[in-house]
Amino acid sequence: MRSLARLAQRTYDLVILGGGITGACVARDAALRGLRVALVEKRDFCSATSAASSKLIHGGLRYLKNFEFGLVRESLRERRLWELHAPHLVYPLPMLLPIYAGAANSLAEMRVGLTLYDLLAWDRNRLPDPAQRLPAHRGLRPAEVLATEPSLPAEGLKGGALLYDCQMFSPERLELEVLLSAAAAGAEVVNYAEAVGFVREGARVVGAKVEGRLPGDGFVELRAPVVVNATGPWADLMLETLGQQQHAHLVRSKGIHIITRKLTREVALMMAAGTGHFFVLPWRDHALIGTTDEVYAGHPDAFRVTEADITGLVATVNKYYPAAELRREDVLHSYGGMRPLVDDDGPKSGSYQKSRRAEVCDHGKTDGVPGLISAIGGKWTTSRALAEKVVDLALRLLGRPRTPGSTHCTPLPGGAIGNFRAHVEGLQARHPTLPPSLLQHLGRNYGARAGEVLALIHADPTLGAPLRPGLPEVGAEIVHGARAEWAVELGDAVLRRTGLGQLGDPGLRALESAARLMGGPRGWDRAEQVRQVDRVLDRYASPA
Repeated sequence: MRSLARLAQRTYDLVILGGGITGACVARDAALRGLRVALVEKRDFCSATSAASSKLIHGGLRYLKNFEFGLVRESLRERRLWELHAPHLVYPLPMLLPIYAGAANSLAEMRVGLTLYDLLAWDRNRLPDPAQRLPAHRGLRPAEVLATEPSLPAEGLKGGALLYDCQMFSPERLELEVLLSAAAAGAEVVNYAEAVGFVREGARVVGAKVEGRLPGDGFVELRAPVVVNATGPWADLMLETLGQQQHAHLVRSKGIHIITRKLTREVALMMAAGTGHFFVLPWRDHALIGTTDEVYAGHPDAFRVTEADITGLVATVNKYYPAAELRREDVLHSYGGMRPLVDDDGPKSGSYQKSRRAEVCDHGKTDGVPGLISAIGGKWTTSRALAEKVVDLALRLLGRPRTPGSTHCTPLPGGAIGNFRAHVEGLQARHPTLPPSLLQHLGRNYGARAGEVLALIHADPTLGAPLRPGLPEVGAEIVHGARAEWAVELGDAVLRRTGLGQLGDPGLRALESAARLMGGPRGWDRAEQVRQVDRVLDRYASPA
């Protein structure tokens, strides 16, 4: 049962501010090392930057251009660990990289870069499931490029390459697995609880002031000798509550994505676009297109995807991939977020060239504020490794011996399945009366935890019916999200615990059904169910 007052009566070793993937990974690492941990998030978990990704777990091929070999090697190592520990949610994705006349990189440069990429990924196939293994890249002649994806323009095509990285089926569910693992190890994780300042004793930070955002929550202080600021694009604003100039510098990069009808075969396209690039990714039988990359100068709370963002991305796609023939009405859904980037050299006209490295800042050394750590920058793929560094530092500040982390060798709760195909076949053998498509869907979303949802369906078969024809999500997932996965608002359930709303507006009937199902565990009356549906529908309103 949620109770901020109860949490405030305890003393923790570590209080973490921010429930994105960085904060979640820190909480998991610290809890698995035996620390008493509390994490607070002002909205829902994975509802901002961590959800607004291209759904890729990748080595960062383009970072080679900046000679960031260490970051690429780290990313490739971490890519394998995500595959290993969450094989239901992270899987290989073939990517086609065409090279055209006038491109910034020549065919020869591309081949050198991809060869180095393969060499840095020397351990990529140390995986028990052969289906998870990634082949080395393969150079392609123009005819082979067009045979792989006939929709590409032939004019000016010099050749290309087929390479492999990985795709996340759902970043939101992957982070949820991290949080479930943290909670199982003893961490307290609370959403809809906003950190509004720090508790200080002299110069030292000894906790965080937290204001609950749900009825009855109130205002509390969570005490710990070390506080981790993992608030992403809000990190510098959080530091401003200290009332002094800070060492850390942060630039917010705006990235948006659109979801359209399917455009390619089962291969992703990595398309050059002037000085940048964009992806056309196959995802849930649709095309996921992104991302933009430009400095965002506004307040992070005011971030929105605008109509200009959408039409601009559509125009870019049509310019460099004319076969798409995208129209504005083809955009079924859009989403966006802000990447927090470490700023070493001041603002530029864009953020594409800025490093994706992370910075772990001990404010006791840099700003004379002991007890405070900030984790700034980084990327989804390397969030586990970043968390390991944060917890290493926290142990030093706590005066504890450096016990080695175990997240590199600990499967996520749904990930202990070995071979994914065999796991789904096992579900089908144990539940022969249920549709194979449903079992495939639950195996993908929940992995080893699929039985929790299946138990709800067997207890009430009506919960196994799709919430909307043509979509795989069923009522049991909504109930399970509210009961066992910290879903508080209807939007949490339809956008993050399930994918019901991730392809665009699922329709009033589906939302009303979901609200009724969630209303039981949440205690909503009819009026509250209507309010919850209206809030979700507001998310699909046409952008300004």
